[in-house]
Amino acid sequence: MQFSELGLRIALQDAVAELGYKEATPIQAQAIPLLLDGRDVIGSAQTGTGKTAAFALPILSRLGPHGPGPRCLVLEPTRELAVQTHENFLKLSKYTRLHCGLVYGGVGYGAQRDAFKQGVDIITATPGRLLDHLQEGAVKLDLVQFLILDEADRMLDMGFLPDVKRIVMKCGKERQTALFSATIPPAIETLIQWAMKDPVTVEIGARRSVAETVKHVVYPVAELQKQDLLLALLDKIHWESVIVFCRTKRSADDVLYSLKRARHKAAVIHSDRSQKERQQALEGFREGYYEVLVATDIAARGLDIADVSHVINYNVPEHPEDYVHRIGRTGRAHASGDAFTLFTASDAQDLQSIERFISKKIERVKLEGFPYQYTVLFDEAKLGPVAGKSRGARIGKGYFFGPAKRR
Repeated sequence: MQFSELGLRIALQDAVAELGYKEATPIQAQAIPLLLDGRDVIGSAQTGTGKTAAFALPILSRLGPHGPGPRCLVLEPTRELAVQTHENFLKLSKYTRLHCGLVYGGVGYGAQRDAFKQGVDIITATPGRLLDHLQEGAVKLDLVQFLILDEADRMLDMGFLPDVKRIVMKCGKERQTALFSATIPPAIETLIQWAMKDPVTVEIGARRSVAETVKHVVYPVAELQKQDLLLALLDKIHWESVIVFCRTKRSADDVLYSLKRARHKAAVIHSDRSQKERQQALEGFREGYYEVLVATDIAARGLDIADVSHVINYNVPEHPEDYVHRIGRTGRAHASGDAFTLFTASDAQDLQSIERFISKKIERVKLEGFPYQYTVLFDEAKLGPVAGKSRGARIGKGYFFGPAKRR
């Protein structure tokens, strides 16, 4: 469907055209008409499908001229997602007179207070800092007509749900609400029943599926050889840009140190880094200055990082849905990508949970020429050779666990 067919204001169509977009993605084509009609919407779609525009465009189209106070509130779980969403609103609202404000922690309060005084129509915020402003009376939300709860399950995981409920209670009661979440655990279901009115669910693709454009495999390895195998993979495979996901901040820092010693241009983002450091790392990676971005799961969801050729899970993710989101950082916008997971004996239970979640056994491979130490994982099955073809050729020669066969 063309954007011109969706019933958006001309100012919005002009902004979309200037950004080079003509056809709406499936989540946009289904969600935009519902939101334009005033319906509450529950949205679910795989990462990289244009979700932000799916809620931003209809809201901008319905807001009208600049008003007396905040009339749209978007809640995001992380600073990076808040910044990215705010930037999208700025681009899409270019030909309107609407004012956008950004609120998040880790920076001073002054500029945010000044924006409230000058008047904002749309606030994109993280819950904690917004509550600070509400408690000191710097802003009121009683005029909010549109409420967006983005990455709701991630806000639940990060412990923000009580804060979210406190914020929702301060919003206008006669409002339209949209909630986007990869999964709907019981706590989110309760939130939906409490905060939304007769919502329509829009689900694009299976929540548990891995994008067909991503080739993903597992590399069993002894724990003491993980860093060595990571460096060997980067030496032997053909790659353009890589995100390495770690489970903890300490692990991420250790991997960054190892990569820098091997003379890779690398940066790291995690919650102990200042907002300025995190933003510099993201911008440097997007612009190609850094070849490798090391990150905890703060970067797994929603961030707009294009053209990532490879994702490497240095640690098997603890939550199965995070596996789908991590490797969803590659193979976006119909491009192909590769995702590797380094797998040690202590990860067996977590990997089994992931395979149950995606209803698929993930292929086990070995990197040819790497001096493996013995691990019990090699006793799983007989080893057989693998011949790489097409996209898989980027993996290089390897071995899979199971009966010998050619791919």
